[in-house]
Amino acid sequence: MDVFTPQEVAISTQSKYLGVLVAAKYTRELNALPRDLKPLASEKKLTTRALEALTSGQIEFRLVGRRPRGT
Repeated sequence: MDVFTPQEVAISTQSKYLGVLVAAKYTRELNALPRDLKPLASEKKLTTRALEALTSGQIEFRLVGRRPRGT
């Protein structure tokens, strides 16, 4: 079992909370892929794959501001 500390996640995102949100979003994207397109290099859980990708710098992300209400 792989263990990712909050400090490891915060290194690549400047915030452990933002790191968890980015990893969760990436996990949902991996889960949405068709089964034949999912990376099968290792039979790890999708959350583990997402955290590995995040801590190794493979995920690029940007923050987008919220849309104004009523639009």
